[in-house]
Amino acid sequence: MNICLFDKQEINKPLSLKDPRGEHIVKVLHKKEGDEFYAGIIGGKAGKAVITSLALTEEKASNGKTFTSGSLEFEFFAETDGKPLNPLIMVIGFPRPIQLKRLLRDMAALGVKEVHLTATELSEKSYLESELATSEAGYKMLLDGTVQAASTHVPLLFRHKSLKECLFFINERLDCQESLTKIALDNVSVKENLGNFLKNTELNLKCKQNLDALCVAAIGSERGWTENERALLESFGYVRLGMGSRVMRTETASTVSASIILNEMGVLS
Repeated sequence: MNICLFDKQEINKPLSLKDPRGEHIVKVLHKKEGDEFYAGIIGGKAGKAVITSLALTEEKASNGKTFTSGSLEFEFFAETDGKPLNPLIMVIGFPRPIQLKRLLRDMAALGVKEVHLTATELSEKSYLESELATSEAGYKMLLDGTVQAASTHVPLLFRHKSLKECLFFINERLDCQESLTKIALDNVSVKENLGNFLKNTELNLKCKQNLDALCVAAIGSERGWTENERALLESFGYVRLGMGSRVMRTETASTVSASIILNEMGVLS
């Protein structure tokens, strides 16, 4: 836990030691009254918190074990606006639920702006009904990745029943975006390598000059895109690019492609 995040209603209220954050502060970080810890408001400021009061109580469980409970009070001092999200939107074909945890955590840790999970023609339809694919569970995974990155800003999460629905939705939201790069990762008849393509675009230059730039990258599900989906992506202006001859899992391809794109944007340096 590289930052303790709180919503606006929690920020100046006592924190129970039964709460994972309180337990982490006292038992892992070994913080005492007067000590500081890194904290932030979800979607807002980051800074430090000073423990103003620490009340500890030892309790015995029915099995005879002793454990510590109680609460701590703290005062939060905002210092920055937090780490901003990066100008990258990821469109990802629904992966296996067990992969979804790692995928969303990694996307949040990399600081992508939005994650759009979409059904594809070759994806397993039951994945959409998974408990792990619900908005609440998905948000928790993104929050975990945000904490890992010591950030306060959580990527937005969207779910779509088809790729067509997803692409229309994104187009409508980005209608006024002037500088937009659209990429679809594939391993069949691609135009060129992702890295080479990015070096020859203005994406890197615009980001370094703090100009308005945004990239949307689409990754298929485990079995990839169908010919219908390839045609659909191209009709929406997506350039199909590759990352070598090796076939990757959806979660791996998502993390690798996002890292390459963000590196070319200059945000990982």
